[in-house]
Amino acid sequence: MRQYLALLLNLWFTEYMLDLKANLPGKGILALVGAGEYLPEMEVVDTYLLHLLTEPVRVVCLPTAAGSEGQKRVQYWMDKGVEYFQRIGVKQVQALPLTHRNDAFHAPFVEQLQRANFVYLSGGKPAYLYQTLVNTPAWDAIQGVMQKGGVVAGCSAGAMIFGERVLASPAGTGTFQGFGFVQNACIIPHYDEIPRLMLESAAALLRRWLFVGIEGFTALIFTPQGRCVRGKGKVELRFAGERLPRFERDGFW
Repeated sequence: MRQYLALLLNLWFTEYMLDLKANLPGKGILALVGAGEYLPEMEVVDTYLLHLLTEPVRVVCLPTAAGSEGQKRVQYWMDKGVEYFQRIGVKQVQALPLTHRNDAFHAPFVEQLQRANFVYLSGGKPAYLYQTLVNTPAWDAIQGVMQKGGVVAGCSAGAMIFGERVLASPAGTGTFQGFGFVQNACIIPHYDEIPRLMLESAAALLRRWLFVGIEGFTALIFTPQGRCVRGKGKVELRFAGERLPRFERDGFW
């Protein structure tokens, strides 16, 4: 009887862990991108996201994850984001130099985030991004975008922070607590670029968590209607070292 109960518990736990789900505030949309923010290959994905909005689009680009890399790099991401969204037809787009924790309490920045209905978090260092935003008015405003039915998109580090656990380094040497929007999961961007040895090391570290690998130029999108994959690549799930299905682009599942 004890073995039978243990088997049932193990089956229940495995099924629970493999149920990829997001706990989002409100009826908004969360898009997790493997790599390639602001590049032409992502236009089809972001155009799809923009068409999900029912109000005039108001985009805010946040280079926060690159905040420790110097002003030149921050300005690069700000310029690239604005130019990109203007190129695909967005008339109201701005980038905020929110690069330090003090900035996340800066009232004008918070107010601009509150007025947005599409926020894009570009790449950089996930731990720096998380520590800059956690428990701040800026983060409350970003969550408010989803509460109002808007879009929040994150690429690379900007995607990783939405998992329940976040890899502390590319080598898979440890993890830290993320925002937990994608429950029981760790988001792995650049999935098609990671060397096999590093990938297996990360998979071993994350045996207790659902490993969500997102390839470049690919978005895993959570909407009130369900989940879908858009872009050029695939999303692969792994759990306890085992490879699970790879989900192709388009269509809900």
